[in-house]
Amino acid sequence: MTHPIWHLRNFRLLFVSSTVTNLGDGVMAVAVPWLATLLTHDPMLIGLVAGARTLPWFLLSLPAGVVTDRFDHRRLLVGADSLRIALALALLVLALTASPGTAPVLGMAALSFLLGSAEVLRDNTAQTFVPTVVDRSQLERANGSLWAGEQLAGQFVGPPLAGGLIGVSVALPFGLHAGLLATSVALIVAMVLPRRMRQSDPLPLLQSLREGIVWLWQAVMLRRLAWLLGGFNFLGYGFEAVLVLYGQRVLGLGAVGFGALLTAQACGALTATLIGPWVLRRVSPTAAIVFGMGSFTATCAVLALQPPLWGVALALAANGFSGMLWNIAQVSYRQRHIPAPLLGRVNSAFRFVGTGPAAFGAFAFGAMIGLAEPAGPVQAVLMPYAVAAAVAAALTVYAVVRLRLPN
Repeated sequence: MTHPIWHLRNFRLLFVSSTVTNLGDGVMAVAVPWLATLLTHDPMLIGLVAGARTLPWFLLSLPAGVVTDRFDHRRLLVGADSLRIALALALLVLALTASPGTAPVLGMAALSFLLGSAEVLRDNTAQTFVPTVVDRSQLERANGSLWAGEQLAGQFVGPPLAGGLIGVSVALPFGLHAGLLATSVALIVAMVLPRRMRQSDPLPLLQSLREGIVWLWQAVMLRRLAWLLGGFNFLGYGFEAVLVLYGQRVLGLGAVGFGALLTAQACGALTATLIGPWVLRRVSPTAAIVFGMGSFTATCAVLALQPPLWGVALALAANGFSGMLWNIAQVSYRQRHIPAPLLGRVNSAFRFVGTGPAAFGAFAFGAMIGLAEPAGPVQAVLMPYAVAAAVAAALTVYAVVRLRLPN
């Protein structure tokens, strides 16, 4: 008999742990770029800080998959979050002591890179961990619930909370993040799980990596999805990396207003987490993914046209809804169709292709703004969104023609 997910103690602990962690991540999503803008006005350096946090997906995701498949998932989660506590405290010290200049921004970029490295291991482990906590028939429900908590805490509560905390002290968000991570560690430790069966004779590192890569390469449609996701993450992380400049230069928002604007996107995403499992029982994963791609394309086009604040908010809300529906569809699909012994490695190979380019997108958007500065501060920020709309449209057309995920 399959118990409802909320009757499972381990899932409840995982849900609360994920929620408090994502509350901290939502606070950091505003605090890190805002601190960067206080230390420098150079958009390339601001893009570097954002890119440094996602670069580990390109450099470390493949070995992270081997680690995930070989070691106890709970210990990996605890270790990764413990490292993130130390890094959050280091950012707290930097926020309290740094003066404007290039050196502190480069220090922020280094800490962001280490923070992203810990997140690579944690996120890959967490996605691999879910099928051991709930039945495979419950994956859409479980993932939808986890992302509901993530969106409510990380996107709906976190950004405006960060804006309020920054109004008191820019260091406060980093202290809060460290405390929330400590809470997450305690919740994961409290889980009671059966002893995990390990490989009696694990393959050498390179051979183990090759096994996951070959499986993904032979799964033609999943491979195409990974390449498409890589293209959209290149654009999407660039989109998010310079959104703080869009808020400041184009919309004239302060920290509180910018944090509130991000809740519009969170409202759309939260709606998708609540009705997404119901929708996905009625449409194919391919349809949900193509819908997300088309919506992102439209959002980029709308922002490039410099609409009023309410238009930006509506576009972000629509993008949040479709993007979350896309995420639930493709992650649940991977968890269900990739063999359990290979899940960590194939997931990491998928995310190497699908998330690795994100770091370069964040830096590229900052570089585009820097190069376009002679056109004026507002036009320089609008240009990357116009470029993103054109590229995203081409990728969406390719997906319509070539992507067909089997049920």
